[in-house]
Amino acid sequence: MITGAKVSVAIIAFGLLALLPFFLEAYGLGLMIGMLSYVALATAWSMFSGPTHYISLATVAFYGVGAYTVAVLNEGISFPVILLIAVLIGLVLSLAVGVATLRLAGVYFVIFSFGLAELVRQLITWYEVNVTGTLGRYIFLPLEPQDIYWLLLGAATLTLIIGWLVRRSRIGLALRVIGDDEVIAAHIGINLTRTKLLLFALSASLITLVGAIQAPRWVYIEPSIVFNPTVSFLTVIMALLGGPHRLFGPLFGVVPLFLLFEWLSANFPNHYSIILGALFIAIVFVLPNGVLEFLDRFRLRRAKT
Repeated sequence: MITGAKVSVAIIAFGLLALLPFFLEAYGLGLMIGMLSYVALATAWSMFSGPTHYISLATVAFYGVGAYTVAVLNEGISFPVILLIAVLIGLVLSLAVGVATLRLAGVYFVIFSFGLAELVRQLITWYEVNVTGTLGRYIFLPLEPQDIYWLLLGAATLTLIIGWLVRRSRIGLALRVIGDDEVIAAHIGINLTRTKLLLFALSASLITLVGAIQAPRWVYIEPSIVFNPTVSFLTVIMALLGGPHRLFGPLFGVVPLFLLFEWLSANFPNHYSIILGALFIAIVFVLPNGVLEFLDRFRLRRAKT
C-alpha cells in the first residue's frame, strides 16, 4: 500500500536525483546515465518476465531499434516526435513478434528471443550495406549529457509508475496466475495470449524508448554498437539479482552490478565476458528469487529464533 509518507519520500528522491547534474563531473554524470538506463531497462523487463517467468533475451532488439530510429530520423524531425515514432515502431514490432512467439515457453522462448535480437541486427546491417551503401549513421542533436540524464530519469520514473499500476491491476494478477500455472489460468478464463501480448508490448515499448533516449549520446551509431547482446544479458542479470518479482527489485540489482561491471570492464577487459557469465550462473543458483527475497527470508528466520 502506498502511503503519503512513501509518496513524499519518492518525490524528495526524484527531486534530489534531478539536481545531481549540477554537482557531478562528466565521468560521474556518465555513470548516472548508464545506471538510469539499466534501471529503466531492468524494470521494464521485469514487468513482463517477472510474473510470467519468461526469460527474454530480446531486450537489445528493441533497444537497438529505438536507437536506430533516432539515427535515421534525426535530420529534420524534432526529438520528441522521434521518440514517439520510436515507441510506436517498438510497439508494432513487439506485437508482431508476440503474436508469433508467446505460445512458446521455457528454453524455446529464450532461444527465440536471443535469435530475434541477432536477426534484427543482421537485417539492419544488410540494409545499410546493400541499400544505403554505409554501415553507420551520425546523430547531430542539440542535446547535452544532462538533457539525456533528465530524459532517462523521466523514463525510469515512468517505468516504475507503470509497473506499480500493472501490479495493482487485474492484468497484473492474471500474469501472476499465468506464471504459476498456465493450464489453471486458461481453465479459470484468462486469455493467455492476449494478456501476455499486452504486457510484452508494453515492456518492449518502454525498452525502445530507453534506446531512443540513449542514441544521441553515441553521436555515431552502427549495428554492432546498439545491438550488443551484452545489453540483454546485463538487463537479465541485474533484474534477477534484485528480484524481478518486486517493483524495486531491479533497482537493487542495477546499482551494485553496474558499478561492479564498470570496474571489471576497466580493469579486466579481456576477462570481462567470462566473469559476466560466471556471475549470471551464480545468481541463478544462489539467489533465484533475488536479494530482496533472500533478505526477507533471513529476517523472518531471525524473528522466529
